[in-house]
Amino acid sequence: MNPRPHLTVPARLRALAATLVCALVAAPAWAADPPPPADLDAFAQATATTYHLNEQDILADLHKAHYRQSIVDAMSRPAESVKTWKQYRPIFVTARRIAAGRAFFAAHHKQLQKVEDATGVPAELICAIIGVETGYGGNTGSYRVLDALYTLAFWYPRSGDPAKIQRENDRQAFFRDQLAQLFALANEQHFTVTALTGSYAGAMGWGQFMPSSYRQYAVDGDGDGHIDLFGGSMPDLFASVANYFVANGWQKGEPVAVRAVHDPSTIAFAPDDFTPKYSLADLEAKGYQPKVALGKPMMGSLLTLDGANGTEDWIVFQNFYSITRYNRSPMYAMAVYQLAEAIAGKDPDTPPSP
Repeated sequence: MNPRPHLTVPARLRALAATLVCALVAAPAWAADPPPPADLDAFAQATATTYHLNEQDILADLHKAHYRQSIVDAMSRPAESVKTWKQYRPIFVTARRIAAGRAFFAAHHKQLQKVEDATGVPAELICAIIGVETGYGGNTGSYRVLDALYTLAFWYPRSGDPAKIQRENDRQAFFRDQLAQLFALANEQHFTVTALTGSYAGAMGWGQFMPSSYRQYAVDGDGDGHIDLFGGSMPDLFASVANYFVANGWQKGEPVAVRAVHDPSTIAFAPDDFTPKYSLADLEAKGYQPKVALGKPMMGSLLTLDGANGTEDWIVFQNFYSITRYNRSPMYAMAVYQLAEAIAGKDPDTPPSP
């Protein structure tokens, strides 16, 4: 029996392998954490000028920020873009989330009712927002807000699709503005920028406010001179969520949405957006009627969803549009609405009493 032949590696392959190993060992640290962007100084100067801050303090904090590839990856694949309503709804409108919402409602009923009385925003809607956003405060995000906004301000993901260039540029500009406003917010509320944590997109607190929303809509509900949306003040949190809706056109006592019946002999209608610009008569002419009588003329729009039991048609009103200002996804708005109705023990097909 012949001995097993000895296998040798050609010299040039050994040299190539050695080169690759050396390259990996010698890879620069910025392969995972890129160097500061070239316009960092200009950004700090512009932010300091706009918000009357100290430029060197801004730069010092920016140099503590880190690029996070996981943030770029998450932003590159938003979950909602590949889900239908029958897939999306079970994520948020669950028996566990409804039960937790009712418990949260009961625990804070007096404070919630006070805010509802003052603003007209239903207490159950405030609970539903907090429930959908953070599971009633259970998951507010573990990213440093500074890292999230720094990454998206200077390395917003690019698809390579020429048709998406303008949108991607706009989104990067949005996050650059949010990063600037983060420094303004920290100065105003005496936060330590490097200590704030939130979502991969830079949203913070139990209601997931972006820095601009925090500055524009957050309210000092307990009157202590400080606005805490991180769970330390329920009055601040509830008043701030309600104020967001009031500022975006919430109408007290008006419906959010109602199921519609579609005349199959008419062509399906898909509006460009959910601005309430169609009268009920307009929608009826297009083949859509409310499943239950509303008792008065109203302006609305139409939302068609792929539900678990087939196509769902909904006539949606100004209050639905107001929810889409919190998050522009119509499925998000519908999930918040249906969770709110479930928390309150209501039927989402029945509009509120006049």
